[in-house]
Amino acid sequence: MVSQAAPQPAPAPRRTRRLVLTIVVALAALVPALFYVQRSKAKAPASTPPPAVPVSVGQAGRRDVPEWARGLGTVQALNVVTVKSRVDGQLDRIAFVEGQMVKAGDLLAQIDPRPFQVALAQAEANQRKDDAQRANAQTDLKRYAELAKMQVVPAQQLDAQQAQAQSLLATVAADRSAADNARLQLGFTRIVAPISGRVGQRLVDQGSQVHASDTTGLVTITQLEPITVTFLVPQDALPAVMRAGRAGAARVEVDTRDGRLHLADGTLVYVDSQVDPASGQILLKAQFANADHALWPGELVSARLLLQVHPQAVVVPAQAVQRDQNGAYLYVVGAGRTAQPRPVRLGPADGGTQVIESGVSAGDTVVLDGQSRLTAGSRVSFAAAAAADSAGAAAP
Repeated sequence: MVSQAAPQPAPAPRRTRRLVLTIVVALAALVPALFYVQRSKAKAPASTPPPAVPVSVGQAGRRDVPEWARGLGTVQALNVVTVKSRVDGQLDRIAFVEGQMVKAGDLLAQIDPRPFQVALAQAEANQRKDDAQRANAQTDLKRYAELAKMQVVPAQQLDAQQAQAQSLLATVAADRSAADNARLQLGFTRIVAPISGRVGQRLVDQGSQVHASDTTGLVTITQLEPITVTFLVPQDALPAVMRAGRAGAARVEVDTRDGRLHLADGTLVYVDSQVDPASGQILLKAQFANADHALWPGELVSARLLLQVHPQAVVVPAQAVQRDQNGAYLYVVGAGRTAQPRPVRLGPADGGTQVIESGVSAGDTVVLDGQSRLTAGSRVSFAAAAAADSAGAAAP
């Protein structure tokens, strides 16, 4: 009988031991991680507020704010005269230097006077000759009048003598006028400045023959003191312009065209009689003493007319003002350094300063830069608020 081998024991206990060992190792590694997560959660706050938005701020202030009507202006001389000769002759002398300032009556040029001196002497000689004949005729007339009373000479001869005396009297008057004209022509040989001003470029050389009919003239004189500036302002400013004119001598200031340099102060002297329908603007003219010759004819300048002054108006820097579809607003920083948008009504602007008619009070802290990152209630951070009148740095 064949014996059978005994059955082998099953490997189940060994596999069970390996599985248990693996689970124990995994749990040992997982427990510290779970403990660290729970500890981190316990330390973290329930919710973290958003960080404060860095901005720059300033304070609304009060000051007197001028309101201006502005426009691009052109400097114009009151008088520009082309000096011409009034007689024909040779130009003996030029008595001015180009660019020289002259006064009315100053000698500018001299024409050869000798032909005119001769003409004057001849006219005066004719006057003296005819005046002697007139005196003789007048004496004869008196003699004939006495003889006519004694009926020695006929009345006809007396009438003839009287007519001759009257004729010679008229001749003497004509001679006197001729002498005066010759004297006047001689005076025209001295060419003098008709106005005070600055002479321009010399147009004729010394020694040239000049004529009264010449069109070019000798030189041009431009008056610089006083001088005017004409400029255009929008027609909407016309009521305020008229009010300023009625209140007195309206003040006008002029700067260089780029506005960097102040040139002169003057007064309004003229408002045009009609508005230009094409541009909707009206022409104004102001006059300036121009003693320092800061204004030059033909120069383009920036002109402004003072319309009125707003006393102690609430002002902020213009950069604080924002605009959207609802109008103008700005951010005001309140308690807890939170920013809130506040609608405002704007007044006139003066350079970098904006007048606020309502919506903000003097002393309110307003955001100047960084508004694009703000929403209602945003917390803000800043180093320090600007001075209360930082909004009102004077800038005409």
